[in-house]
Amino acid sequence: MSGAPTYADVEAAAARLRGRIVRTPLLRHRLLDEITGGTVLVKPEPLQKTGSFKLRGATNAALLLEPEARRAGVVTHSSGNHGQAVAAAAHMLGMPALIAMPQDAPAIKVESTRRWGAEIHFFDRHNTDREALAERLAAERGATVLPPFDHPHVIAGQGTLAVELVEDAKVMGLAPDIFVACTGGGGLTAGCALAMEALAPGAEVWAVEPEGWDDTRR
Repeated sequence: MSGAPTYADVEAAAARLRGRIVRTPLLRHRLLDEITGGTVLVKPEPLQKTGSFKLRGATNAALLLEPEARRAGVVTHSSGNHGQAVAAAAHMLGMPALIAMPQDAPAIKVESTRRWGAEIHFFDRHNTDREALAERLAAERGATVLPPFDHPHVIAGQGTLAVELVEDAKVMGLAPDIFVACTGGGGLTAGCALAMEALAPGAEVWAVEPEGWDDTRR
């Protein structure tokens, strides 16, 4: 697959990931209902095996690698969540994984990545182009780079979150009219926007960031 992903790719990813990731529940948050005057549903992705939605995209991308590419393994760069996700996906599929992480990455995330069996290459975030580093490390071993967000297979995998949300909301007798996605690189927002456009075309998709940490807006 090349170019921009479509909803068909998100739908295929949902089928591909079934049984490999946690289908996180959809929870009603009554305190937020009171604050907003609406109905607020929360999708708790920290319940994923690696603690974030990143496992969706990483696993989908890894599953789509050809056998020869799987044997050579995967490389990525990450401060934590995506690195853990790639390490876990590689572990599930029996592939080697090399994760480039900043020297000051949180110790708990470094250790979690190691526990999945990945090799870690540390770099100085202040003077290193992490994307170029990942490309060089991959070239040295003939491996494939799995970027954190700017990759069609990763985006399609992240979009499966919205597929589950719409399906489970329907079971609850609800239809979302606003979908709020945390935004960093934009992979989650892009994938979920594809799903929402197809499954809940009247809904708005809002990309949000914590106040004071609005890197995407800047």
